[in-house]
Amino acid sequence: MAKFAKKKDGDLPAVSTASLPDIVFMLLFFFMTVTTMKDSSLLVENTLPNATEIKKLEKKDRVIYIYVGKPTQDYQKVFGTEPKIQLNDKFANVDEVGSYILAERAKKPQELQNVLTTALKVDRDANMGLIADIKQQLREVNALKVNYTTYEGNAFNNLQ
Repeated sequence: MAKFAKKKDGDLPAVSTASLPDIVFMLLFFFMTVTTMKDSSLLVENTLPNATEIKKLEKKDRVIYIYVGKPTQDYQKVFGTEPKIQLNDKFANVDEVGSYILAERAKKPQELQNVLTTALKVDRDANMGLIADIKQQLREVNALKVNYTTYEGNAFNNLQ
């Protein structure tokens, strides 16, 4: 006859790790889909003006951003308090705007190069002379679609 072993009290069965790779990949895909990468960090103070007639840009991949404003507190000792131009993650002169636009245009696919929009994120206290110089540089490289980024609100609040 067969001999039966007595079951030991208190033993837990081993934990199955067969589904562990599935859980890891599920978490990996979750974080890949919800994570967004920042394009650039803001080196200038950028309080955008208010406007009433605004329209949201539909496709963000067709936009090239130019930031204008006075440098943040960290950079004011080096660059002063006058409004500066930020292209990607560095300060630039007005003369560098045209070459920046051409370089960014070259990075885009061929079918998007003719439909690119240049978005100017300009601080409400920046002087218009600097903006006019930037627009002149954009004309020279044939970047004629210009967008001014604003907040929705009463435009008379900009006068305060």
